[in-house]
Amino acid sequence: MSSEPSIVFFGTGPVSRQCLDGIAGHFDLEAIITKPDSVSPHGRTHPTPVKDWAGEHNIPLHQPADKSELAALVTPGHFTSRAGLVVDYGLIIPESVIATFPLGIINSHFSLLPEWRGADPITFALLSGQPVTGVSLMRIVPTLDEGDLLAQTEYPLPPGITISVLTQALGSLSNELLISKLPDYLDGILQPYPQDSSKPITYSRKLTKADGTIDWTKPAARLEREIRAYQGWPGSRTTLEDTEVTITAAHTSNTPREPLACPTSDGYLVIDRLKPAGKREMSSAEFLAGRANRKA
Repeated sequence: MSSEPSIVFFGTGPVSRQCLDGIAGHFDLEAIITKPDSVSPHGRTHPTPVKDWAGEHNIPLHQPADKSELAALVTPGHFTSRAGLVVDYGLIIPESVIATFPLGIINSHFSLLPEWRGADPITFALLSGQPVTGVSLMRIVPTLDEGDLLAQTEYPLPPGITISVLTQALGSLSNELLISKLPDYLDGILQPYPQDSSKPITYSRKLTKADGTIDWTKPAARLEREIRAYQGWPGSRTTLEDTEVTITAAHTSNTPREPLACPTSDGYLVIDRLKPAGKREMSSAEFLAGRANRKA
C-alpha cells in the first residue's frame, strides 16, 4: 500500500499532463478522470494528453462525456481518496461530485485569485500588462473560482514573455506548490482561508478566432502583448500589401523609421517576424525582400 497521500485527478490537456509529470511519485493517484477522446472532421480519434499519460503509467481512467455522466460516476463510496485535484479539466464539476470527497476538490488556478477568475487567466494576465501573476490553490465551489485558498505564490512577468513560456513556468510553479502544500492540507495541518475581499475581482474568458484579428485602432503596446498572448491560437492576423499574414513577433516604437512599422492609435508596431498564409514563418527582412523581388 502506498504511503503517499491518495487523490483522484481531474484533467485533460497539456497543462494537466505537465502537472501529472511533476506530481507523480508525490501522490498516490487512485484514478484519473478526463474528457472523452476528440474526433477530427475526417473521423480520426485523438486521445487527450491525460489519457495517454494514464495509459503509460497504468492508472485507472474514466472519461465521462458531460457533467451528468460525471455525477453518475463519482458517487459516495466509489473512491476512497479524501480529496480530488483538478487542473485544466474542461468540464463543470457538479456540487454532488465535490461533496463525495470529505476534503473537497482542489484546483490549481493560474492567477492570484480573486484576480482573473474564469477560463483563461494566463492569457489575460499577459494581455493586461501587469507586472506579476502567480498560482493559487483553491477549494472549488459551485460558484466561479470563489472558493477558499490553501496557498498562493507569485511569478514576476519578464518583459517579452510569450504565452507558451508563461504557461510552462506557471505549470512548474503549480507543481512546486502542490507538492509542498497539498499534503499538509490532506493531513489537517494547512487550513483554507478566504480570498482577499479587498482586492478587485477580474474575470477572464475563452478566446475566439475573432480575437486574433488585429485592430489597428488599439495602442501599439496592447497589440504587442496580444501577439505574445495569442501565439499558437488564435494568432494575430492582418493583411500587409494584399497578403494575409500572422504576426509572430513585434516590438513597439515611437517613430516609423524602422521597416514594417505600422501606425496604431498610440505609437508604431514594428513587425519582427511573420508567417504569410500558406508559407513558412520568416523575418520582416525576408518578407520585404520577397515583396521587392515580386515587383522587380
